[in-house]
Parts: sequence; C-alpha cells; structure tokens
Amino acid sequence: MNVAMRTGAARPMTQYPWREIASGLGFPEGPVVLPDGSVLVCEIEACRLTRIRPDGSRETVLDIPGAPNGAAVGADGALYICNNGDGFAWGAPGGVTQPVGGNPGYSGGRIERVDLATGEIAEICREVDGHPLLMPNDLAIDRDGGIWFSDHGMREPRSFVHGGLYFVRPDGTGARTVAYPVTTANGVGLSPDGGTVYCADTETGRLHAWTITGPGEVAPADPAFPGASVLAQLEGFRRYDSLAVEACGNICVAGLTPGCISVISPEGREVETVETPDPFTTNLAFGGPDMRTAYITLSGSGRLIAMDWPRPGLAPNFSGLAA
Repeated sequence: MNVAMRTGAARPMTQYPWREIASGLGFPEGPVVLPDGSVLVCEIEACRLTRIRPDGSRETVLDIPGAPNGAAVGADGALYICNNGDGFAWGAPGGVTQPVGGNPGYSGGRIERVDLATGEIAEICREVDGHPLLMPNDLAIDRDGGIWFSDHGMREPRSFVHGGLYFVRPDGTGARTVAYPVTTANGVGLSPDGGTVYCADTETGRLHAWTITGPGEVAPADPAFPGASVLAQLEGFRRYDSLAVEACGNICVAGLTPGCISVISPEGREVETVETPDPFTTNLAFGGPDMRTAYITLSGSGRLIAMDWPRPGLAPNFSGLAA
C-alpha cells in the first residue's frame, strides 16, 4: 500500500491510501469502468484502447488510428471516443511523460464510435458549424444519448488555436457549438439531474458550468463577459484535466502540476483536494462496491491506480454500473 506524496499546494491536501492496478501504459486517459470490474483506458501515446482486469492483467482491445483521448459508453452499447488525431509529440522532461509539441503526423480530430464486439470504428463528426475539430479531448453522454464533448484546441510554435465545448448526436446529426472559445477545454461532465454541463479548462484552472436548456443548448452567459460561466477557480496554481462527478453532485477534477484531484461542490466551493502520486494526474472514473472506488489515470508515469473514495461516484448513463 502506498500513500500519495506531498506536492506543495496552496493549502493542505487530503491523503488517501492507493493501490497500483497496472503500469507501463502509454499516457493512459479516458478510463471507463465496466460492469465486470475491468477498466478500459485510452493509451494516447500508444494509440490504442486497452482493457485492464481487476488482477492487473491486460489486453489490447483495439489499435486506434489517430489517438483515443476520452471515452464513454453510449445508449447503443458502443464506445464513443474523442480522437485527437495523434496530435501530440511526446517527451519526458524530468522523467515525466508528457506532450512536448505537435506531431507532424496529425490526422485531424474527430468523434468516433467503436463497436467493441466487432472492432469496427465509424467516424461520427469531424467538424462543427463548418469548422474542423482540432483535438477533441473528453466527452459525456446524456440520458438521451447525446454527446457533449470538448475540443482542447491546438498548439502552434508561437500561438494557440482555441477549442470549445460542443454537442453531437450519436448518428452524427445535430452538431453544434455549445460554448466558444474555452481557452483549453478539457474534462466534461453532467450533473446527477442532467441539467448542468461542466467543462474544465486546463491552463486557466477554471471549472465552467452551464444550465442545459435542450439538446446541445445552454442558457447563455452574459455575452459581454464570456467568463460568466465560471463556477470555480480555486486558490493556487492548478491546471485542470478531465473530471468525474459524485452521486451527491460534487465535481472531481483531475489536476496537472500539482498532481491532485480537486473536489468542487455544485455551488463552486472547494470540498477537498486529494493528493495523487503523479504530476500528470489526468482522469478518474468511479466503480467498485457502492461506487466508492476511484480509478485514476497517472499519465506521467503510465499507471492506473485505485483509491477508496469517501463518497459514492455517479454512474455514467448507459454504463451498466450500480447507481
């Protein structure tokens, strides 16, 4: 049993014991917990989808042209993924695996449907409102099967092209811009009642929230102040990655530098910040008995760990997990 190391945050962090499930992964992200207790992870650097069983054994489910980044089970039982087009070049500054620039082999971002039974990959969406997707990052599927997803944007040598928050139906229709720009849109989640969509912004350390008014539609923020959608911006230097939601409505946002999970109430207050043993802690998903196990991707060191969580997580729509 290990305990997460201190990372020098602005306020004391909570420490919970954790256990390693698997190592040697190629920048794992997008964990999806299955009813049998296994976890699917998107290995972004390795461009593949991998199943990890509770005993730590693993198998390659599918090699994904481009690179899978985020994933969720849809209403039809297929897996829907954000494919970032293999847009990252990779390095390991300080011994920590991480993106270090753009990849000349980038093939364009898209949303895809993966049939886990046959291995068939079908493209759902490559552009929204006439604009090509750049590097789609994360997604959440609502009760009607609609896909809310983020586009992280793309770095260029001396500039950055912004992404945003988008929506598309699983058949590829209804694609629309929900919010643009979001500086570096990352994690996406839905509230337990399905009435709010959340999006984490990496470089600003902000968590955004919008009230959903229809498929792909949200109540507008003040047009003069695009930041009016900010739910929380906590003290200290935080770079947010992907997120998961607790059954009580708290939003758990995985963090980069420092490695942590920031737990934020639906009112925007900091509930706690949980230490993790990797400065590139990218995502988490809930499962296990009573949904009280957090499966956490430590991308910098290529690991999947599990942590007993003090509150039950929210079962994603169509996941087959206990509510």
